[in-house]
Amino acid sequence: MGLLYPADRLVTAREAARRAGVDALLVTPGADLRYLTGYNAHASERLTCLVLPAEGDPLLVVPVLERSLVEASPAGALDLALTGWQETEDPYAVVAAHLAAALHRSLARVAVGNRMWAEQALRIRDALPGVELGLAGSVLRELRMVKSADEVEALRRAGQAIDRVHARMTDWLRVGRTEREIGRDIAAAILREGHVSADFTIVGSGPNGASPHHELSDRVVQAGDVVVVDIGGTTAEGYCSDSTRTYVCGGRAPAEVADYYAVLLAAQQASTAAVRPGVTPHEVDAAARDVITAGGYGELFIHRTGHGIGLEGHEEPYIVAGNTEPLRAGMAFSIEPGIYLPGRHGARIEDIVVCAAAGADRLNVVSRDLVVLPG
Repeated sequence: MGLLYPADRLVTAREAARRAGVDALLVTPGADLRYLTGYNAHASERLTCLVLPAEGDPLLVVPVLERSLVEASPAGALDLALTGWQETEDPYAVVAAHLAAALHRSLARVAVGNRMWAEQALRIRDALPGVELGLAGSVLRELRMVKSADEVEALRRAGQAIDRVHARMTDWLRVGRTEREIGRDIAAAILREGHVSADFTIVGSGPNGASPHHELSDRVVQAGDVVVVDIGGTTAEGYCSDSTRTYVCGGRAPAEVADYYAVLLAAQQASTAAVRPGVTPHEVDAAARDVITAGGYGELFIHRTGHGIGLEGHEEPYIVAGNTEPLRAGMAFSIEPGIYLPGRHGARIEDIVVCAAAGADRLNVVSRDLVVLPG
């Protein structure tokens, strides 16, 4: 995994902090820490923190009982100093002492990880009196939004794996089974396809398909049900998958479904075709929304068109009205318009795409048609 977590990221992040006028980044377990070091740390009340001064050497502060985990991770191959703190020590004092020694001057601004627990952020504040605290995400977002070629290929492998699960939906999605039973089988298949976690399995049958974030229930799938299946997880490499397809189970769907599904498919194709460097997320969102509105279903498209993806299932950039930051080659995100008829049924089509010089590089290639499954 060395190519996915190169050593120069620490240097690049330190330079970005310096340009932002930040004296140090303090990053606790989460995607930012994994991005910078390759260490997929366990989050707990015991402090694990990457101390990255704008000047001077970085330090990874970890509970001593977890030191061996760091050494076995990609972080162990980095030229990164490591301090294991004992249960009777104050790790926040260790952080403050390292910053004082590295900078040789007083601190003014420190940026903490966006996912740092509040209790830890408050103890950092107490350990660094008078220092202004900000969010490290404002510095690291620029690095993480544009994926390297190796990251794109990791996302492609994740997408291919989730495509294989969708291709086998007939194995599980059948009349007479509950959403919960189907979701359990899908989650197991996601793991068999090389993911280390199945992060979500949405099986929205019949009226439940009109709820975009429906939770699995004990509703029994009935003949003719329209079923929205939104699934994804995280691979051992750390990169995420996310793809939605819509199915009809054991019979013909209501006639109106074919009508609005044709509109939805055209919207998904239009928004995908709009992707290229320099185009804004606002414009990509509008490309889908305009088609759906023209088809008469505008009020039934109730969420943004997409979200970024990488080490997190949802990250920047967000493909939403009002986001006018131009797309750049290497940005990866979902294109997932949906139409939802409350109390009746719904549909969504979702692919992960990468913005490339020639346009959108689709990472999901399984059929986007309304798939009719036998009962």
